[in-house]
Amino acid sequence: MLLCVTASHKTAPFDLLERLSLHTRDVAPLIAEHDECVQGAVVLATCNRFEAYIDMDEPVTAAGAVGVEAAMLAIEAATGVTTAQLEGSYSVVTGPAVAEHLFAVASGLESVVVGEGEIAGQVRRALTEARRHRTTSPELERLFQRATEAQRGVKNATALGRAGRSLVRLALDLADSRIADWATQRVLMVGTGSYAAATLAALRDHGATDIRVYSPSGRASQFATKHGIRAVDDAGYAAAAAGADLVVTCTSAEAPVLTAQTLRTGALAAGTQGAHRRLIIDLGLPRNVDPDVSSVPGVALLDLETIRLHAPLEELQATDAARQVVSDAARRFAIVGERQSLTPAVVALRTHVFGVLESEIARAQARGDDGRTEQSLRHLVGVLLHTPTTRAHELAEAGRAEEYVAALNTLFGIEVDEPGESAAGSPDQLAAG
Repeated sequence: MLLCVTASHKTAPFDLLERLSLHTRDVAPLIAEHDECVQGAVVLATCNRFEAYIDMDEPVTAAGAVGVEAAMLAIEAATGVTTAQLEGSYSVVTGPAVAEHLFAVASGLESVVVGEGEIAGQVRRALTEARRHRTTSPELERLFQRATEAQRGVKNATALGRAGRSLVRLALDLADSRIADWATQRVLMVGTGSYAAATLAALRDHGATDIRVYSPSGRASQFATKHGIRAVDDAGYAAAAAGADLVVTCTSAEAPVLTAQTLRTGALAAGTQGAHRRLIIDLGLPRNVDPDVSSVPGVALLDLETIRLHAPLEELQATDAARQVVSDAARRFAIVGERQSLTPAVVALRTHVFGVLESEIARAQARGDDGRTEQSLRHLVGVLLHTPTTRAHELAEAGRAEEYVAALNTLFGIEVDEPGESAAGSPDQLAAG
């Protein structure tokens, strides 16, 4: 059974999401270690949401409750956020609804800016991180791979996201009201991570040309050379920040990389004590900029919380079409899962029938049969098995897998594991064996 514990900008305050974003690498391993009935875990943590996707051994009694408990304990151990503090700020999605939820998230339908493209890469990286920690499971692998396919389907089939909207572009659009001529702006980017290239592209689209980059992790020179801009080193960072008209930050640092003291020190070093209008855009979570920068004369701070308040309304027509694509993809995901749930039953039936067949063939050979009886029997068995295999598909898709299992037990005395237990292959593959 799949379940998802989710807290997002729709359910949780900004400061709680900020706390949840700290030390998230430890969460999935802690969930996976909680109980042997936990088959795997993948954690998706972005500036808008924190989600733990968990694969539980479904036959276990109260598997859902165990999964939620595993997530709560892991979150508290890794981030310090207690269950009591999370109360009312998260929800739990279970069963078939998990696929539709993740597919919608991956497609940007649940983002602050509906249709934004960054989330697709974050979903892929969440799976990669889980693989690195060896916390995935076959079902989670299938879930996240199908999520990427669903996102591509939305992108190809609808107008959602084609304008290239993103948090970065929304932030710069909001900055337009303060900036008369982007070409005159001295811009400093802080960070060279996943948002940096998108930030640079958006800045250039707005007309900015005087752009420099600083990296707390020391990667500024490499990024600057690749993208044709200037790098700032550690020694020049404070002066560059103090002298910039626009500072855009987005790093993975867990402590603020820009403070009021940074700006004051930089102004002193550059000999520019007079106040000038300066806009700082903080796209980091945890926040990259200490709110105390607002105490520096002339400084305005635009952070994620403010950006959320100005997020545009959804484009209803495009969103409806995208949700239909997502819904269809989730239905196909569920159908494949249901078919796989009846794999043990199909295997058991074929094993039983072929056991009887081999016994009859051996008896015919003992009577001196020349092979024609064997050929006829094998053809007959193939014909007879076709309908039960087809019905397995149909009943699984209709959610009636238990009826198929019960029928095998009633008619042939075949004992089969309950539908939902993992198995390799599918009835389609087995029918050809």
